[in-house]
Amino acid sequence: MNLDYFSGFATGLALIVAIGSQNAYVLRCGIRREHVLPIVLFCALSDALLIVAGIGGAGAVIQGSTTLLAVARYGGTLFLAAYGLLAAHRAWQGHQMHLENNGSVTLATALMACFGFTFLNPHVYLDTVVLLGSIANQRQGAGRWVFGAGAVTASLCWFGALGFGARFLAPLFESVLAWRVLDGLIALTMWLLAGTLLLS
Repeated sequence: MNLDYFSGFATGLALIVAIGSQNAYVLRCGIRREHVLPIVLFCALSDALLIVAGIGGAGAVIQGSTTLLAVARYGGTLFLAAYGLLAAHRAWQGHQMHLENNGSVTLATALMACFGFTFLNPHVYLDTVVLLGSIANQRQGAGRWVFGAGAVTASLCWFGALGFGARFLAPLFESVLAWRVLDGLIALTMWLLAGTLLLS
């Protein structure tokens, strides 16, 4: 391991560890113990794909296309606002979710939601493709790919810790109130992010 790798790891972690729609969704799946491994792998592999694309030059293309940025912006706004409504509905209803009953959401549905949180979020492209790609490409030769490997490792470590670590919160979420609070916070987070996208 060298300085480029650890620099990529630290930079990737700094960008990934933030309150956002993707992290909120992984946390919720982790608490419910629903399809945790596929969700973690999907998020980490998606980040890896976007980071590699950024290092390969896709960041410059996206940054220069107002059409691509507009599509991502408005599509992401609609998706986040809609999911916020679903979370608010769950908070209002206050259904108790028994953690031992896995599979109430199918794997396909869970992955489709995760796909939306990942690829319909313009911030994902700005953070991974544009920003990480730009920082990586300031390095000479293979150093940019070593930096990228560090960032990919950070993503895998973070999503793994978030998804599998969430189960330690499970006893707290045996109550209806805890789920209402979590879903209420998720709804507010989604709407805040949607508003930020729309106004940016």
